[in-house]
Amino acid sequence: MNKHFNVIYLGGPTVILEIGGLRLMTDPTLDPKGETYMLGDKPGYWKTAGPAINNIGHIDAVLLSHDQHKDNLDNAGRELLEQVETTITTIDGAVRLGGNSKGLKPFERIALNDSISVTATPARHGPAGTVHITGEVIGFVVETSDVQVYFTGDTVYYDGIQQVAQQFSPGFVFIFAGAAKPRGPFNLTMGTNDALDTASAFPKAVIIPLHFEGWSHYTESDKELRQAFDIVGMGNRLRILEPGIATSF
Repeated sequence: MNKHFNVIYLGGPTVILEIGGLRLMTDPTLDPKGETYMLGDKPGYWKTAGPAINNIGHIDAVLLSHDQHKDNLDNAGRELLEQVETTITTIDGAVRLGGNSKGLKPFERIALNDSISVTATPARHGPAGTVHITGEVIGFVVETSDVQVYFTGDTVYYDGIQQVAQQFSPGFVFIFAGAAKPRGPFNLTMGTNDALDTASAFPKAVIIPLHFEGWSHYTESDKELRQAFDIVGMGNRLRILEPGIATSF
């Protein structure tokens, strides 16, 4: 069986994706355990675990779903951006970050080399009516000649996910889960319902959760995800990554 790519899960929304001769990182969160971040003038959330590995090696490019929240780009992660050749992010984020950042609109595509392209995908970071609080977010489809890998970014399930399903057929979907609730009694990332809806939208894909542990404001873990997928008979499609260990797909 051919292996298409390797993934090393560091925790939270952060993985190293080794594909097509490049090493890509999603949403760099590299600060140590205990680091606390403010929401307005009050402590908002904190890290309950540091990255699974500290020696991350060379990173060619960063896929940054958005820059405005510390649980997707923390202090050490921001320092990493200065060392990589390219950071692909939102239009607004690229303006704020400057430097090597490249902003993409949903469904805009960029080639990283002769083998790999990245297409930005729509994302909605919470229920309808919250964009003025959460800001602009995107996901990514990373594509080679023989595999498509979809990273949802911080989003709930909504019609933008369906639009991705209409245009792509990824074999692997990395969902940003955890039912994050940093601001009130509503989810800003996928809960179990969203995860199941996403799995149904991509019926042939392996579903790989990220963004469900390592931060104080996540309200669902792999336990709830496993239970939900098992109950509806899709447990065989769910893959939970072991932190710090390279996994081949």
